[in-house]
Amino acid sequence: MGDNYQNKTMAPVMMDYDFKLKTQTERSKVEDLFDFEGCKVGRGTYGHVYKARRKDGSDTKDYALKQIEGTGLSMSACREIALLRELKHSNVINLIRVFLSHTDRKVWLLFDYAEHDLWHIIKFHRAAKASKKSVMVPKGMVKSLLYQILDGIHYLHSNWVLHRDLKPANILVMGEGPERGRVKIADMGFARLFNAPLKPLADLDPVVVTFWYRAPELLLGARHYTKAIDIWAIGCIFAELLTSEPIFHCRQEDIKTSNPYHHDQLDRIFNVMGFPQEKDWEDIRKMPEHATLVKDFKRSNYQNCSLSKYMDRHKIKPDSKAFSLLQRLLLMDPNRRITSEQAMQDPYFTEDPLPTQDVFAGCPIPYPKREFLTDDDQDDKSDSKARQNQQQQQQQQQQQQNNVTRFRY
Repeated sequence: MGDNYQNKTMAPVMMDYDFKLKTQTERSKVEDLFDFEGCKVGRGTYGHVYKARRKDGSDTKDYALKQIEGTGLSMSACREIALLRELKHSNVINLIRVFLSHTDRKVWLLFDYAEHDLWHIIKFHRAAKASKKSVMVPKGMVKSLLYQILDGIHYLHSNWVLHRDLKPANILVMGEGPERGRVKIADMGFARLFNAPLKPLADLDPVVVTFWYRAPELLLGARHYTKAIDIWAIGCIFAELLTSEPIFHCRQEDIKTSNPYHHDQLDRIFNVMGFPQEKDWEDIRKMPEHATLVKDFKRSNYQNCSLSKYMDRHKIKPDSKAFSLLQRLLLMDPNRRITSEQAMQDPYFTEDPLPTQDVFAGCPIPYPKREFLTDDDQDDKSDSKARQNQQQQQQQQQQQQNNVTRFRY
């Protein structure tokens, strides 16, 4: 009887082993299907991104292959994959396939390839401005970019998804091809569903959003933050597109701690916007860090500061429709900040030139293509941010026991 029992219990084990061998031989390997050796176009603590093409020549499309840093599937990678498999919109990056490499336990994500991003586009304009060179772009390009960003975020928010890490580097723009000039919102590693959180989102991730684009309520420790944090970040990006300068640029290193309060970043915001008045932000007294704010700051130091003065210095007139929309995106009070849907209906988008699907409006694209990186190269986009993200990664490891992970794409 003992032998019969042993035989019965061994059978499923052998079946599982056979099944494993069978699937191992049948499983598609990313290196068998795509050429990407020597074609690295991005690097960071999130991993590596390669420009790839199919080996069988079945199409001539370029693809983006992202190899996730580390081994196995982190919780945030699972979250990113799960969300992107469900989300389908023309202004959200399209996840085509996931490859799991069982030999080295690496995870690869296959995306449509985007030749440009707003970080590089803004950098190009900033360099041209510094050298007093003109860049020929359609008059309505900024408007088209903003409209498509809002359209993509409206889709995410309508599906109860907060992006939580909007910044120029995460806004891709397609190059030549069938989707020429189309905006793609990328980097869903921080994204979260917010329809029914089990606990306040601030308990799950105390610090979110790259801090130049971090809304004041986050800096003041808000626990129940909303989709208004994405709208603030879009306002920051809009201002940067208009001026070629990050509006709330702060020199101090972003230290990733569980304390969201950041004195220097708040100081930078107040130097542009002025100090918030209680009549303009009724709930400011309810912010967890309000006592620290009152102790650290004097309203009188910011009496001559306002968004209109800042933008006027950059030749954006306070009576323009662009400024009017910017002002509504950058309201200090998150409850009064407009929604993506309201922003898309703003008069700014109904005056000429109207926004176009191809943000380049059929004109030649003036921006250089992505360069390939070597192992010794540093993608300058991640110079200071790499240090920030390294700190963030260390914090992830400490917090995994509590199911609290943060991940950047």
